[in-house]
Formats: sequence, structure tokens, C-alpha cells
Amino acid sequence: MLNAQEPRVETAVKLLRTPEDRFAGLVGFDFPTRYAQVRAPDSTEARMAYVDAGPVDGPVVLLLHGEPTWSYLYRTMIGPLAAAGCRVIAPDLIGFGRSDKPTQLSDHTYARQVGWVTYLVCDVLDVDEMTLFCQDWGGLIGLRVVAEHPDRFARVVASNTGLPTGDHPMPDIWWAFRDAVATAEALDIGRFVAGGCVRGLTDSDRAAYDAPFPDETYKAGPRALPLILPTSPNNPATEANRAAWQSLSRFDKPFLVAFADSDPITGAMGPVLQRAVAGAAGREHPVIQRAGHFVQEDAGPELAQLVLRFMQN
Repeated sequence: MLNAQEPRVETAVKLLRTPEDRFAGLVGFDFPTRYAQVRAPDSTEARMAYVDAGPVDGPVVLLLHGEPTWSYLYRTMIGPLAAAGCRVIAPDLIGFGRSDKPTQLSDHTYARQVGWVTYLVCDVLDVDEMTLFCQDWGGLIGLRVVAEHPDRFARVVASNTGLPTGDHPMPDIWWAFRDAVATAEALDIGRFVAGGCVRGLTDSDRAAYDAPFPDETYKAGPRALPLILPTSPNNPATEANRAAWQSLSRFDKPFLVAFADSDPITGAMGPVLQRAVAGAAGREHPVIQRAGHFVQEDAGPELAQLVLRFMQN
């Protein structure tokens, strides 16, 4: 395992590591952080940070965040889930949070992101019977992991996410977001997160979302993910995502679609998931009221109880 205090790491892919003092004093996020060396299918390695809370022998709940957040997004869900006896695993995607940050846009690929998360849960932690809660890119990655390793999962809750193949157009508001990220001289992470919340974001929360990125050199991950999302059928990830849809159409374990009522970016994907995934059929899928794209910020405790009820039922 690499030295947790080293801010910069030199490998075949140049990696930056956010100094630990950037995370001092986070409000409501005092969960212990662990680290693992993870490997993508092309052998690219990086250090991934993750929260591992609750009893080690409890049922596993895997929480996957998206763009441009980190596991801090789940701070109001981790505690209630762990208190209920669950083992809660909340990774920081590579390029985000306390995880290593490749410096070049080209270092961030869809296949690597899927591979790094897969390596953590299947190889390093070797967990199964997981309950997945995924949102935004957490779903783009997590649904791929489910599709490729269905035996590892007991159930799934998908929120404000999808699995694009490029065969259908993205909404105009997503293109506006993509252009804003691509052209911003300085990427204001906290402002982007606040813009996706309905109930507001405190100054300390905005600062927590800025914390992983001391300067612009650390932000290749947030800048890259909108660029690599499949928006045309010739995207390198298109065929793998099409195969994932085929696998999910046979995934008959419990699958819950819990979208917010105020997310224009992903809202159209909710009905698609309900129709396409075998395990979603015949279920009453909740709509989270007064919530935006970052539904965990607007309704975290409510979502934690929803997950617990889903697991009990």
C-alpha cells in the first residue's frame, strides 16, 4: 500500500494525491478512511480511498457517487445504514475525493473507472450479496459492474442515473453542463454541486466538495467524465453498455428505481430502467420529493430509510 502522506505519486500514469490536511474539519463526515491499490483491465493502477463503516459481518451496502462529488455525498446515509447493522462501503472514484487523481484527461476512461471499482469490491474486498445504491456516474459504473458480475449483488437501488449507449440523444441541459465544464477556466466544483440541489447547500458543504482539488491540475477527473460519456454509437464504451443492458434485462433480483422529482438531466431514464430491468417489474418505484440531481444532499436520511426498507422486504 502506498504512503498515505505522499501528496504526489509518480507511476506510468502521472497521479496527484490530495494532501490530507485539505480534509480537516469536515462537518458530519468523521468516518474512517481506508485505502486500496486497484488495477484496471489495462493494468493501470491507482490508490482508491473508501469508507468502510458498520459491522464487518453485516449485509453489504455499496454506495457509488458520481460527477463531480465524492463519498462525502453519502455522509447522511452512511451513519443510519451502519447503525442498522449494515457494512457500508463508499468508495471515492479515481480522480475524486481522497483517491489518486490522474492528471491527463486521456488517463480517464470509462473502462478504467469500471475496472477500478470492480477490482475494489471483487478482488480487494471480495464481497458479495451486495445492495448497490448508485447515482449519476455511480450508476454508469455500478450498473456495468452489476451487469458483468450479477452473482455479486442481491439488489439494486438506482437514483438519477442511466446507462447511455449513444443511440439516443442527451438532453440539452446536459450538453450545457458538458460545455460549461469543458470551457471553464477554473472549475467551481462546489457551485456545480449546489446547482444540482433543491434544498440548498451550506458554505461548509460547498467547501467539502472543493476540498479534494487544491488547484486546477487536480481536476482532470471532473473535466473528463462528461467528455467520455457515450453520446454517439461509435463511443469506445457503447458496445460494453449495450451488452450491460442485455444482462440487466435478465437481472431478476430486486431492482428499485428511486429518482428525484426535480432532475431534468436524468429524469427520462427512470421509466427506461423500470421497463428494461427484469427485477424492476411489478414494483412501486418511489419518487423523492423536493429533490434535485444530487438527491443524497436533498434527501439523504430519507434515502437511507428507503434502502433499509427495501432490504427488509
